[in-house]
Amino acid sequence: MDFEFSDDQERLRDSVRRYLAERAPLSYVRAQQDPTAGPRRSRDGVWTGLADIGLTGMLIPEHYGGAGMGMVDLALGLGEMGRSVYPGPFAASAVGTATALVVAGDDDACARCLPGIATGTTVGAVAETDARGTTTFLASDGTISGTKVHVLDAPTADVLVVAAESATGPVMLMVDSDSAGLTVTPIETIDSTRSFGHIHLDHVVGTLLAGDAVGAFQAAHDRLGVALVLDGVGAAERVLELTLEYAKDREQFGQPIGSFQAIQHLCADMLRSVELGRAAAYYAAWACDGTDALERHRAATMARAFAADGFYRVAATAIQIFGGVGFTWEHDIHLFYKRLLTLQLFGGSAADHLEELAAIVL
Repeated sequence: MDFEFSDDQERLRDSVRRYLAERAPLSYVRAQQDPTAGPRRSRDGVWTGLADIGLTGMLIPEHYGGAGMGMVDLALGLGEMGRSVYPGPFAASAVGTATALVVAGDDDACARCLPGIATGTTVGAVAETDARGTTTFLASDGTISGTKVHVLDAPTADVLVVAAESATGPVMLMVDSDSAGLTVTPIETIDSTRSFGHIHLDHVVGTLLAGDAVGAFQAAHDRLGVALVLDGVGAAERVLELTLEYAKDREQFGQPIGSFQAIQHLCADMLRSVELGRAAAYYAAWACDGTDALERHRAATMARAFAADGFYRVAATAIQIFGGVGFTWEHDIHLFYKRLLTLQLFGGSAADHLEELAAIVL
């Protein structure tokens, strides 16, 4: 078996890294955090460039304008976005929304939305079933009402794919962001590189999609979760690099702090967490493409469980090694810390994922 990425996949990774280094350095990321820029601030020339590279259409079938590729092909590109703490709505749109529509298989909905997602002109978000108990209902008149909370990139989206309950069971609807009765409220979180919003629907007219709603949302949930973990791989990898550079340069008692055994042990623990998390993420990406729904869900849950704990520890350890400078707004390390803290909190804690994993296995 060949566990290495292909030459084409490596070249794609290199292209994305060069592009983001040139067009979206950390100075760009900081500028995007200006609240006066509005929720659609990230949909700019950088976003268009990612679409031109072909990233936004990688999971979309060729007959809808995409590349018809898989999560393994996209894995390295997602990692590069994490290394750059890129603030755009990529995972929610190009992974979550694209997957939900493709798996559901409603031809009209796919023809309407997927070409725009592939070219980056349309941005989608997925409002799936909420673990906090909030529910959205499909009424007999065909309208939907309810609330969804903490929806990733909802303030940025043109189209929302919404999970709802009907008299006959779970259904999936597509709702335009400018629909009457729909209110999207941006919310402030600790990580300003991510956009979240609460959605309130009051008798909103949506398009009921054909297909297996449960299967489509489960696939979208798993792939979106894996995409965020892959993003976390890149962020944690960059945190380790920055920490090692600092440990070599920062001197205490006349020698680099990296020469102290205590610091070496911390860095070794960080490396272990990065590599184990990378292995779990890459396997989960493969499982999204090459196995059945049960193994895909198990692999995605396992990767999320490890990342929620392990990657956060990488970031927290980095702050400890950086010391006082790591707490300052001027230093870049806190951007990565908040990115990985969000990965730990969004979609459930490590304990939640481990409980889900136990239910799958047992």
